[in-house]
Amino acid sequence: MIDDFAKDYLHDDLRDIREVMVAKLDGLSEYDIRRPLTATGTNLLGLIKHLSTWESRYLGEVFDRPFPEAIPRWDDAERWTDDHWATEDESRDEIIDLYRRVWAHGDETIRTLDIDAPGHVPWWPRPNVKLFNVMVHRIAETNRHAGHADILREQLDGRTGDGADSARDRNGDQTYWDAFCSKIERAATAAASPD
Repeated sequence: MIDDFAKDYLHDDLRDIREVMVAKLDGLSEYDIRRPLTATGTNLLGLIKHLSTWESRYLGEVFDRPFPEAIPRWDDAERWTDDHWATEDESRDEIIDLYRRVWAHGDETIRTLDIDAPGHVPWWPRPNVKLFNVMVHRIAETNRHAGHADILREQLDGRTGDGADSARDRNGDQTYWDAFCSKIERAATAAASPD
């Protein structure tokens, strides 16, 4: 049946991208996974914490299956940015373990509900949704943050890709990449130059 195929396909994609997100932390120091790497403070461990919070909502309370642990409410403006970074008292293992518990809860929601099961997302303009809508949203959102994580990780140590096999390692050494970036810089400079 197409509904089962679609649900399984989407669920596999979600499982894969979750693992990619956790793998982005592999081999990095506590400092590097926590430090702000953009002007708005984006950091790798904060992305994992943020995904945990929101997946627990989308695959929990949206379908009347609240995640059993306390999380800040989505409409609590005082704590809006608390899920974007880790305090010194929150360990890497604690945050990854929370993410994995959220996965298990979300996976159970996906397993037990039909793909057209109704849900309600009060913060969306069209709040009445189906499991299908939420699964697509979670995949899109997690992939979006995986893209952020790709760039942050490349800034830190040059590692790219979705696992230990780095595209940078496969495609050349530093001399290759320096020449490649110079080529791009020349094109950008030429495009910006007046005729």
